[in-house]
Amino acid sequence: MVSSIEKITSPLPGTPQRRTGAFVLIDSLVRHGVKHIFGYPGGAILPIYDELYRAEARGDIEHFLVRHEQGAAHAADGYARATGKVGVCFGTSGPGATNLVTGIATAHMDSIPMVIVTGQVGRAAIGSDAFQETDIFGITLPLVKHSYVVRRAQDMARIVAEAFHIASTGRPGPVLIDVPKDVGIEECDYVPVDPGQVKLPGYRPTVKGNPRQIDAALHLIEEAQRPLLYVGGGAIAANAHAQVEEMAERFQIPVTTTLMGIGAFDEHHPLSVAMLGMHGTAYANFAVSECDLLIAVGARFDDRVTGKLDEFASHAKVIHIDIDPAEVGKNRTPNVPIVGDVRRVLEQLLQRARELDFPTDAETTKPWLARINRWREEYPLIVPHYDHSISPQEVIVEVGRQAPHAYYTTDVGQHQMWAAQFLKNGPRRWISSGGLGTMGYGMPAAMGAKVAVPEEEVICISGDASFQMNLQELASLSQYGINVKTIIINNGWQGMVRQWQQTFYGERYSSSNMQTGMPDFELLAQAFGVKGLTVREHGELSEAIAQMLAYDGPVLMDVHVTRDENCYPMVAPGKSNAQMLGLPEQKTSQQAIELIYCTHCGEKNPTTHHFCPVCGTKL
Repeated sequence: MVSSIEKITSPLPGTPQRRTGAFVLIDSLVRHGVKHIFGYPGGAILPIYDELYRAEARGDIEHFLVRHEQGAAHAADGYARATGKVGVCFGTSGPGATNLVTGIATAHMDSIPMVIVTGQVGRAAIGSDAFQETDIFGITLPLVKHSYVVRRAQDMARIVAEAFHIASTGRPGPVLIDVPKDVGIEECDYVPVDPGQVKLPGYRPTVKGNPRQIDAALHLIEEAQRPLLYVGGGAIAANAHAQVEEMAERFQIPVTTTLMGIGAFDEHHPLSVAMLGMHGTAYANFAVSECDLLIAVGARFDDRVTGKLDEFASHAKVIHIDIDPAEVGKNRTPNVPIVGDVRRVLEQLLQRARELDFPTDAETTKPWLARINRWREEYPLIVPHYDHSISPQEVIVEVGRQAPHAYYTTDVGQHQMWAAQFLKNGPRRWISSGGLGTMGYGMPAAMGAKVAVPEEEVICISGDASFQMNLQELASLSQYGINVKTIIINNGWQGMVRQWQQTFYGERYSSSNMQTGMPDFELLAQAFGVKGLTVREHGELSEAIAQMLAYDGPVLMDVHVTRDENCYPMVAPGKSNAQMLGLPEQKTSQQAIELIYCTHCGEKNPTTHHFCPVCGTKL
C-alpha cells in the first residue's frame, strides 16, 4: 500500500525538477533553516498549506496554528527576538493578511527580522475586488523593509532567498512575500537557491566603520570627563553584548540602555545605570543630562528617550554608531557619525585603542562615577509595600527573584515599565514592543519565544487590559502544551492611560476603567484547558509564583494589585530628562525639578543636586 504522504527528495542544486510554487516555497524555507512557522490557513493560501501538510508529515518543519493572525505575527516576532533568527508567519488573503499588519508594524518599528507569507487571489483576479482580495503589498509598503508579489512560480526560490537575506542583514526588518493562489499551484523547473547564493548589487549595507571616524571617536573619548554609553536595540540585533561590556570596562564609562536595549549590558554591573527616558531611572536621566560625551550605540534618539530633544544631553558631544545611515543625524546631529555594524565598529574602536596604547586611567571618570553613585543612593527605584493590597512592583520583584534567568515578554503599559525597571535581563531575554507599543503582544510573543528556546523558562508579564487584546492564544498554548507562564498585573484599568488622565487631564477617566465586564481570568484559563491561579493577598504571592513555575504546562496567574499605583519616575511630555515627576521628595507635590545656577561657574543644575558637576562647588 502506498502512503498518502510521499517521500519527496528535494532537487540537488543546479538540477531542475518540476515542482509547484507551493513546494518550492516550503522547500526553500527548510533550506533556509526554518524549523517553525506560525499561521492560520484560508482559501488563497490553501495550496501552500497542502504542501506544508506533506512537509510536516516528513518531519521537515512544524506549524503552530494560532487563533488570530495577529498572534502569528507576534509569535514569529518573539521567536526572532529570542534567537536572532528570522521568524516566519503565514496568513491568507484579505482579512487574514490585514490581521497581520499590526504585527508587521511592531516588527518594523523594532527592527525584527521576519518573513511574512500571505496568500493572494489568483493573478487574473488581482485588481478586480475579488472575494477576500486586499492589496497587502501596498498596505504594508511603509511597514516593511522590502516586499514581493510572486508573479511566476519559477521566481519563488530566488525571492525566498532574497527575502531572508534582506530581513537578516544590515538593519533587520520584516519582508513580505505575497503569493497568488495559482502561483502556488503552477509548476516550474525548480533550481534551489541556498543561503549565500543571493546577489543583490544595489543592496550593500555598510558594516565596517570609517577608520578616520574611529580615530575621531577615540579622541573625544580621551577628552571626556563625563562620558556615557547610550545603548539601544541595535546592540541586541548585532549581538554586541560582549563588546559593549569591554568598551565600558576599558574606558570606565557608565552605561544606560533604552527599552529596546535592555539586556545589552548586565544591569548588575557597577557601571550600569539601567534604563533612561520617560520611565527610566533618575540616575540615568541625570547622567544623560550632565554628561559631556554621549556615545550612542545602535540607538535612534527616540522621543520616549530624549524628552525635550533640544535639552537632551545638551552639554555633550555625540558619537553616533548605527548600521542605518538614515538614523545617524535624524534627530540629533552627531560630532562623530559612524555608520556600520555595531559589533564590528566597537571591535574596531577597541582594537585601535590597543594599537595606540590608549590610556586606561580610571581616575579620569572616577569623580563622574562617584556622582552617579550618589544619585543612585538618593533616588533609588521604590518598591511600595501596602498593608491591604499588593503593589505591582512587588509582583515584578518576586517573579524576578524566583526566575532570574527567564526569558521575559511583556505587553504595553505600566506593567511593561515596572518590568523594565525591576527585572535584570540577560541578552535577548527581554522581549517587548518598544517602538509601536502594541497591546496584546506579550503572550503570543512568549509562545514564539518558548517554541524557539523550549528548554528555557519563558514568562509573560501582562496587564488586565493588554491581555484581553489577544487572549484567544490561550487555545494555542493549550493545543500544543507550550509551557508559557503568564502573569496578569490586574489593577482593573488601562493603567498607563489612567495615570495620564490623572496627571494631565484633570482626573477625567474617560473609557479607561476595565472592571465592568472583566472576565474571571482563572476560569477563563480553565475554559481553554490552561491552569489558572488567582492571587489577592500578600501571603499568597510567593507560593503562587513558585507553584506557577513548578507546573509542567501553560499557566495564567491573575494577581490583583493596588488600583491607583503610578509608575515613577516619569518625564512629562515636553520636559527635559532632568525634570522628573515622582522622585521621593516630590511624591506629594508631583512637581518637576526646578533648576538653579552654580554661584561659582554658572552651571545650570537641578535643585536635587548637592554639588555642581562642572566645578564641584557645593550648591
